[in-house]
Amino acid sequence: MRTFTIAERRDRLARRHFLSHAASSPREVTRSLVGLHGTDPATPYLSLWARLPGFTGTDLDAALYQDRQLIKHMAMRRTLWVVHTADLPAIQAAASDRVAATERKRLIGDVEKAGIAVDGAEWLELASAAVRRHLADGVHAGTATLRATLPELAGSWDPAPGKTWGGSTPVAPRVLTVLSAQGHVLRGPNDGTWTTSRPLWAAAAHWLPEPAAAVTADDARAALLRSWLRTFGPATAADIKWWFGQTLSWARDGLRALDAAEVALEGCEETGYVLPDDLDDTPRVSPWGALLPGLDPTVMGWQARSWYLGPHAGQLFDRSGNAGPTVWWDGRVVGAWGQDMDGRVRLEFVEDVGAAARKVLQRKASELTDWLDGVRVKPRFPSPLSQVLCR
Repeated sequence: MRTFTIAERRDRLARRHFLSHAASSPREVTRSLVGLHGTDPATPYLSLWARLPGFTGTDLDAALYQDRQLIKHMAMRRTLWVVHTADLPAIQAAASDRVAATERKRLIGDVEKAGIAVDGAEWLELASAAVRRHLADGVHAGTATLRATLPELAGSWDPAPGKTWGGSTPVAPRVLTVLSAQGHVLRGPNDGTWTTSRPLWAAAAHWLPEPAAAVTADDARAALLRSWLRTFGPATAADIKWWFGQTLSWARDGLRALDAAEVALEGCEETGYVLPDDLDDTPRVSPWGALLPGLDPTVMGWQARSWYLGPHAGQLFDRSGNAGPTVWWDGRVVGAWGQDMDGRVRLEFVEDVGAAARKVLQRKASELTDWLDGVRVKPRFPSPLSQVLCR
């Protein structure tokens, strides 16, 4: 059985995640990584800055809101992603449909519990139809505008009765969550800065450059898993289950359909998998450094992370498993970064990387400080170490 060492996995990560060499465009990065995490609105911009020399925020804005070749869509693990429109049919069938079904069921139950309607399914159908009618002519509207305009969206619920974080909460945003996960509406223009998320909703039929043909669930899984393994393999079935937010059976069936090759992974007792034509040795990569944002797709790419994270998860991830901003050197996470009150990017190391590596990484911190130009980015899911830096 072919064995992948930790060093080789790190070299593959460097090459295939555009960290040891530059990509050509936001579209290339997005398609190669399957998607960019978008839950924190700043993450896609900072993920692209780390991989594209000369990148500016307007480059991503143009791809999202002018060319519309990239879109924000709720998919794997009920997470918001930036994905390429060419990949949307597969992402919809392999991930978003599952999220939509779960969110729809929960919303129906909460509508009935809150006394908004006796028949939650009927209420949701009427509310969804009202939103779709409103957006049918190409109108863009925010959630607040839709709430004020459409009486069908009226109603509130309490997400945590008796808790300090509970209280009366409008149910309308959850209707938009279901509709977006179903693919009926999409996040159009952002009515805010690049560090905030204030989407204006648009009908998918009007927003997408051209209608995309639907694909079957099996074909979608094969296409998406093939693309993911090309960039993230070798990976275990557990990694795949976690990343896609699916079941272990789903992952194993997909691997069998691709005739994926079983491989051994140094330091891991579980079997790894790669595409059958992807067993060649990986050329060595020169030492490299990178500053990646919280929830970057590389640091969040696998469930088992010790081969690049070491023993530092408690300092670099929050309690829910969300990564804060990370400092990388030669294929492993070696620290965190944050900004001081003046907006300067500061680094904190969890490993001694040596003077030469520190010099390279400090230079990158200065470059990022200049690029941010006074904008302070507050991670939505800060790690303990990044919280210390931000103080």
